[in-house]
Amino acid sequence: MAKYEKQVKGNFDTILGRLHEAILGGSVSASYEDGFYYRQGEFNCAVRVYERYSFTGSNRVSMTVALTGSGGSYLLSAITSGGSQAMFFKLNTWGEESFLQTIAEVADSL
Repeated sequence: MAKYEKQVKGNFDTILGRLHEAILGGSVSASYEDGFYYRQGEFNCAVRVYERYSFTGSNRVSMTVALTGSGGSYLLSAITSGGSQAMFFKLNTWGEESFLQTIAEVADSL
């Protein structure tokens, strides 16, 4: 498991759209699996699950992305999982770290 969190500012829908495009554009094997969206007043919450094949780990890696907040200030949290081939412990997290980079590059530009 690898994790990335950052406070971001801007329009909620624009931020979510940029993250979505970056994730799907970052790998030919990336796919959007499912998600959840909730809005009440100014508060917004979106949770999305993505998956892609990791060439470095020779397996599939998933990433859950959550964007929550209001008033133009949001918390972005991304957590990856599945990047190991071992039965009882993780041998590597290269695929997970690489998948998180697609989020970090966009978040750092916000």
